[in-house]
Amino acid sequence: MSSAAIREELCKYARKTVSNKLVVGPGGNISAKHEGKMYLSPSGFALDEIEPEQWVEVDIESGDITDIGLRPSSEVLMHLYAYRANPNIGAIVHTHPPYCIAFTLVETELPIMFPDQAALVGKTLYVPYVLPTTDKLADAYVETVNKASTVLLGNHGLVTTGRNLREAYYRTEVVEESAKIFLIATAIREPKALTKEEFEEIASLESEAYRIQLLQKMK
Repeated sequence: MSSAAIREELCKYARKTVSNKLVVGPGGNISAKHEGKMYLSPSGFALDEIEPEQWVEVDIESGDITDIGLRPSSEVLMHLYAYRANPNIGAIVHTHPPYCIAFTLVETELPIMFPDQAALVGKTLYVPYVLPTTDKLADAYVETVNKASTVLLGNHGLVTTGRNLREAYYRTEVVEESAKIFLIATAIREPKALTKEEFEEIASLESEAYRIQLLQKMK
């Protein structure tokens, strides 16, 4: 894909994050990688207001802003460190989903409870609260990027990665749904998680392998 196509794709998933109430106001940030550069949401913008030409191009190796204009998201270090640490990452979606934030206020370990969660996400890690927009948060997050594709940030939100924006975005939706289901079920009794054997059985299904292959395509 060209850098122009990446910018259009970013606008598409930025609008999805807002329309599905995964962020409010100017919260959250997303990025995608292309030929040694990342294209990151600009600081101070609501995600659904960003035009294709406004995504900020940053050189991943040097951290230099390689186009002229807007300031990158204040979480630029978190994105840079993740791309440097894991070359398989093609996109990062950082949101503030309400059920995910609520979950981090009361729990730290999100169990795997249903097939979509098992197949598309797997384990979700937790990072205790760290002051946002700092190198301390970037350092804390980067320790997880080779261990899980979805990470809950205590009292803050969720970060998901994927080989492309589609995969990273749909992991965001699934984790938010997982947190919602957990909190609803917990109001009644302790939720029943999938066993290790049940999880592995789902992961081995041919139909799930096909769905994951589709997610790896950009559109």
